Amino acid sequence: MRNLAHPALKVLDAFCCAGGAGTGYHRAGFDVTGIDINPQPNYPHRFVQGDAVEYIREHGAEFDFIHASPPCQAGCTLTAGTNKGRVYPQLIPPARAALESTGRPWVMENVLGAPIRRDITLCGEMFGLAVVRHRGFEAGGGLVLDQPEHRPHRGRVAGMRHGKWYQGPYFAVYGNGGGKGTVQQWQHAMGIHWTADRRELAEAIPPAYTELIGRQAAAQLGAGPAALAA
Repeated sequence: MRNLAHPALKVLDAFCCAGGAGTGYHRAGFDVTGIDINPQPNYPHRFVQGDAVEYIREHGAEFDFIHASPPCQAGCTLTAGTNKGRVYPQLIPPARAALESTGRPWVMENVLGAPIRRDITLCGEMFGLAVVRHRGFEAGGGLVLDQPEHRPHRGRVAGMRHGKWYQGPYFAVYGNGGGKGTVQQWQHAMGIHWTADRRELAEAIPPAYTELIGRQAAAQLGAGPAALAA
């Protein structure tokens, strides 16, 4: 059990991109450090530029908890369709091995077609968001995640499909064509307002997802809501 007088729990946000996951953990009370191989000028928390897998191996044990979101193109449905024929690196196996080597609780997030164990699956409708964005989460290092109820979707994703326009309560937060919505609509749909970059928004996960996971992780690490508010 964690000493409640101890400073905030520390989370490593690996493959952090623009900070959708990290911001959810921040809202759950964590002290966040992001690591990404590319510069992330809009990342709103402490940031280190470098190889995420190597950083996990070398520094992961210094954190209370680790989140990893390896690039998902290899498992994305677009790779089987629009981007068919392109080859993407598969970073999930080395990331998993690095996470296991730390001895810390961890979670790895990715698209539903990725080769991860889906201990829980989250959807924007669970949080009242205007985006569907199903994502799976594999937990390790002793972390146990509770699956929230998957609410029925309220309609279609708005936009063009085979030359026909569809209305719907959700936006497709990726790409540029087919009436995908404005930047402001994407920001609102995702719950992300610190970046207006379409690519960053398209690659992110809503902070609501990791806020839920962060609160579950904090409780298991001995820092419940009272401790996080102190």
